[in-house]
Amino acid sequence: MRGNSIPSKFDSININNLAYLKITYWGFDNKSHVGEMIVNKNLSEEVLDIFKEVYEEKYPIEKIKLIDEYNANDEDSMSDNNTSAFCYRVVANTNKLSQHSYGNCIDINPLYNPYIVGNYISPTKGTKYTNRKLNEKGMIKKWDALYNAFIKRGWSWGGEWNGKKDYQHFEKVE
Repeated sequence: MRGNSIPSKFDSININNLAYLKITYWGFDNKSHVGEMIVNKNLSEEVLDIFKEVYEEKYPIEKIKLIDEYNANDEDSMSDNNTSAFCYRVVANTNKLSQHSYGNCIDINPLYNPYIVGNYISPTKGTKYTNRKLNEKGMIKKWDALYNAFIKRGWSWGGEWNGKKDYQHFEKVE
């Protein structure tokens, strides 16, 4: 599990630093949908611009729901291919809060874009998609419309990390 436990030293997150967004996205069914997301309020306008841009490109996103729909269980959300941002949790195998706890990251189509470190894959149902040569709907590829929309605004992509890979993950920490 990528870390759903509360840190041993409870760190609080200021709710006033978060923003609730309604996001229009292009679904896997080739139709328009509206989802919900919570992000860092300093990134909220930029996130809306990113999703507007990828919507106009008809970049497929299966669903965007609040992590609450999964009882704040990251693995359940990822296994359901849910795109999300805010989730109060720690980085796996640490007591350090994840940047998701601050709304500074977005995981997109996580089933098709798994987190990989060594032989560990999350979500486990995403094992097939560790083969990045596949051409499945919603798989993030370097230089695709989604990648470009984030990168040109200064976000980093976990698919470019050394060692572990987090293909679903875009992050911007200011």
